[in-house]
Amino acid sequence: MTTIQIILLLVIAAITGMGSVLDEGQTHRPLVACTLVGWVLGDMTTGIILGGTLEMMALGWMNVGLAMAPDTAIASVISTILVINTNQGIGEGIAIAVALAAAGQALTIFVRTMTVFLIHRADTYAEKGNMRGIEIMHITALGFQALRVMIPTFVVVMMSVDSVQAMLNGIPP
Repeated sequence: MTTIQIILLLVIAAITGMGSVLDEGQTHRPLVACTLVGWVLGDMTTGIILGGTLEMMALGWMNVGLAMAPDTAIASVISTILVINTNQGIGEGIAIAVALAAAGQALTIFVRTMTVFLIHRADTYAEKGNMRGIEIMHITALGFQALRVMIPTFVVVMMSVDSVQAMLNGIPP
């Protein structure tokens, strides 16, 4: 993988992570995220097929009240990278994505819990009329969401194909 590909994948991961809380551009949806990752890695077809399959699974995943849905952002980005880089099939990609979505769900809860502190700081800034402080707290919270997907993506991208292949072979059929 080239340096340019790594940088583009990290940018996609960041946008996908932020998109999962902004819900405006729907960049966190599997069809969008997998397609973009497939484009960067030179296998857009696999990205579209995996993204479409994951999209059908994720249509019913949504946050309702305090219930946190599985994380489609981290599942889409990382599973597509693993499938394309290790020449795995879509079935393996789905298995990886489901496990990643569950792990990402826990990570999302952790990050959202961390941002509560930032929101309380924003409240303090609001009482003082400090608009810049409020903006900084909101941007920092959004940055945490970007890092939530970027860091695991970076770890996966930096792993050797052999170590990933050994990990995937350890998954029972």
